[in-house]
Amino acid sequence: MKFIDPRIDFAFKKIFGSEDAKDILISFLEGLLGLKGDRCIAELAIMDPFLAPRIKDLKSTILDVRCKDHRGVSYIVEMQVEKVNAFLKRIQYNSAKAYANQISRGEDYPNLKQIIAVTITDFILFEGFEHCASVHESRETVFGQSHLTDIVHHFVELPKFTKDLDSCESIFDQWLYFIKYAGTLEEIPEKIRAAPIRHAFEKARVANMTADELELYDKAGIAIADARGRVELARDEGREEGERIGERRGEKRGRREEGALMLTRQLQRRFGNPPDWANEKIAAADVSSLEEWSLRIFDAQSLDDVFSDKG
Repeated sequence: MKFIDPRIDFAFKKIFGSEDAKDILISFLEGLLGLKGDRCIAELAIMDPFLAPRIKDLKSTILDVRCKDHRGVSYIVEMQVEKVNAFLKRIQYNSAKAYANQISRGEDYPNLKQIIAVTITDFILFEGFEHCASVHESRETVFGQSHLTDIVHHFVELPKFTKDLDSCESIFDQWLYFIKYAGTLEEIPEKIRAAPIRHAFEKARVANMTADELELYDKAGIAIADARGRVELARDEGREEGERIGERRGEKRGRREEGALMLTRQLQRRFGNPPDWANEKIAAADVSSLEEWSLRIFDAQSLDDVFSDKG
């Protein structure tokens, strides 16, 4: 038994965005947001359901799931494999646009409902902390109270999730384990008992995919591998170019230091120890100036003749 990798955008959309598997998305959101009791999602409408033929025509690899619960709260759930330019700005733009598009006239402002943007990344996005799940919202700076609560961002950084299955006590931990490792497993782990997660494994079974879906899945995987290859190649080329620049700079610095030492010795032999002002000029000079001053020593009658600005 093999499973598709939920980290690939196409697979994520199929597993979490299917109309016949709303229990999967509801369970994941409730686990992430800690929803319990009457705050649980009793009903959810997927606004952008998984449709393989439609996805096949998309030129963008950015696939997200949009849904709304019975309270009117809207969710934007996105899996992002590669870090792209202005990534955080794009996420904030999408959430702000979703918030504004709820109404069409200014007098309908009271009808605006909360937007919760959930972004799962397969790369480290925030270097300042080690926890894999973080919440970002607006707070007043003196007392730290939240008054602007209509747009909230939840981030999950998969590389920071390092628990093995035996350490996954909460259902949310098990969801992260599923997203990160399902593509490497050959059977559903016995420890995972939650029905929605086991349902997600069934949705992810390669045997349950159509030929068209497998083709799209393979293409999405190849696109990700190619993108990562280009990034790695650019890094290698940048590293090699940096080494070459470093070598050139090192050679130039070595020549300058050698020229400064030679000039100082020549001055000492001809005029005695150079005064401070001369040492300062030597320390700040480039290679060509040092070479020029060294040649002047043979005809110079004084230090002023050596360092003169006249040609």
